[in-house]
Amino acid sequence: MKTEHEQLEKTKTRLFANAHEASIQVAGEIADLIRQRQAENKPAVLGLATGSTPLRLYGELIRLHRGEGLSFENVITFNLDEYYPISPDHKESYYQFMHRRLFQHIDVPPENINIPDGTVERKDVYASCQAYEERIRAAGGIDIQILGIGRSGHIGFNEPGSSKDSRTPLITLDRITRQDAARDFMGEANVPRYAITMGVATILEARRIVLMAWGEGKAEMVQKAVEGQVTSTVSASFLQEHANAEFFLDGAAAGELTRVKRPWLVGGCDWSDELRRRAVVWLSGHIGKPVLKLVEEDYNEHGMGDLSSAQGPAYQINIKIFNEIQHTITGWPGGKPNADDTHRPERAAPFPKRVVIFSPEPHDDVFFMGGTLHRLINQGHEVHVAYQTSGNLGVPHEEARKFAEFLLDGQTLLDGLAESGADFARRVIAALESGDNAGDEPKEVRKVKSIVRRAEARAALRIYGVPVDHIHFLDLPFYERGQSRAFQLTGEDTAAVQALIKGIQPHQIYAAGDLSDPNSHQRLAFEAMEGALEKLRGEAWTKDCHVWLYRAARREWDIGEIDMAVPLSPDELFTKTTAVYKHQSQKSQVPAREEGLRESWQIAESRNRATARAYDQLGLAEYEAIEAFRRWRF
Repeated sequence: MKTEHEQLEKTKTRLFANAHEASIQVAGEIADLIRQRQAENKPAVLGLATGSTPLRLYGELIRLHRGEGLSFENVITFNLDEYYPISPDHKESYYQFMHRRLFQHIDVPPENINIPDGTVERKDVYASCQAYEERIRAAGGIDIQILGIGRSGHIGFNEPGSSKDSRTPLITLDRITRQDAARDFMGEANVPRYAITMGVATILEARRIVLMAWGEGKAEMVQKAVEGQVTSTVSASFLQEHANAEFFLDGAAAGELTRVKRPWLVGGCDWSDELRRRAVVWLSGHIGKPVLKLVEEDYNEHGMGDLSSAQGPAYQINIKIFNEIQHTITGWPGGKPNADDTHRPERAAPFPKRVVIFSPEPHDDVFFMGGTLHRLINQGHEVHVAYQTSGNLGVPHEEARKFAEFLLDGQTLLDGLAESGADFARRVIAALESGDNAGDEPKEVRKVKSIVRRAEARAALRIYGVPVDHIHFLDLPFYERGQSRAFQLTGEDTAAVQALIKGIQPHQIYAAGDLSDPNSHQRLAFEAMEGALEKLRGEAWTKDCHVWLYRAARREWDIGEIDMAVPLSPDELFTKTTAVYKHQSQKSQVPAREEGLRESWQIAESRNRATARAYDQLGLAEYEAIEAFRRWRF
């Protein structure tokens, strides 16, 4: 039975505090099924997914096997998909993924494991797909199908336009899907263009379907799939027509659902200060009126009549919200000295401040808060920039080769004064020319890619005048030892961040704070900082340290969430885009589906201008661009 606030949700949806709690719940359901089938002397048939989403689920299933004796001897598995063409030995094949992440750790019989064959001849693909369907039927159908959701709303590899009646086909991968896989394959050029996937009809025949989604990057498509119309444009929306499908979400992935984002539209609200501000900002944008022009009828007609009745009249609420938003705007992100800071987002004293800017990888700092960084420097603060990871996984092979060839030619020009340098360069070029992407990248290759990112980072910060000894490359171990989607945070990572913070004892910290995929390097970089601050909590200086979060995602914070907005002049915006441009290895790493592929500096520029327009439309001053931050209290 749906609650009042769930009335717009057309598929059953469950919200959890985090991905770990949700995964434990799903694993428990799978374990119950396996034990029930064991008692009946029948097989349990599981449909399994790959990617970062089910990693915690598979970890919990392994724990249940090792710690609680759960046997998988009666389990038959069918994987959703596989790249094509790809060898089972390729490190990014789903065959390898499933064996590394699950199968080699449990007692499922090898003959019970079914994964689409990415090696069959093209002329035999259709027959192979038909045979896969037949194996599913012969097993009695799938009992529980595990799904994730792609950034284009796909389930399996059923890209936009896939038919509801489709059976296991060979499909062409969407550009967004290939871009998302680029890091795994060491560049988009290496990502297969095709995949074999269970069709939508095959998925819908499962007796139970569980779709799991973590992080705000999935929120938009989750909302469309759960609350939108059934459409082939979002294949996950077909789950609305399944009687036993359910979405398991963390708070970030549920962030666009109406009951979370705009609860006043689906029922009564407990009007906190934060919710009231969010609602008024939404109402202003929704009907296209500046905040101070909103009237009682606007509130009544858009689910906010109880707000105006309880806290009104409307104009009184308007003035309060207008002033709150106006007070977020400051040209002094480090605080204005000798000024009344009563209504400023940042305190005046002490001045100047010691500031640490954490960047999950090189370029996040200038891309998401380059203008603010510039202000802090110009206004006399002691600014340190700490790159938490090397970012080498984000460098395409061709960029690494360019730098390796430069190194080789440079050694030749120096007439062999450092022969080992030339040998090193030759090893890198040989590795890049091998075309072998099946194993882990050689250390030499990752080293060159790290050098690429460091050189770009220094070039960008040189524009702002950041002293070289204030640039810190932490190279956190979780990143250097891992691969994309397979990172694991350790105490070493937290200790490295803790040592830096303790040494500087900052008055301000800036960090990437969006709720991204819990397995992503951005999320783990934040958790390393969070853990470090927790360990330092008892030290006296921490009481005077403010933490500001910038949003390292495609979109800026919503206006109703912003605690500090830093306006940029046209010249400051140009300086910022110049700094972003220095990160040339990342120029095509940020996709923009709606407008085609754009340079990263163009995306940064349009994002900041869009925030300024949003403030202007609320009736505030018109600025060229704005960077925004939320206050985080630890």
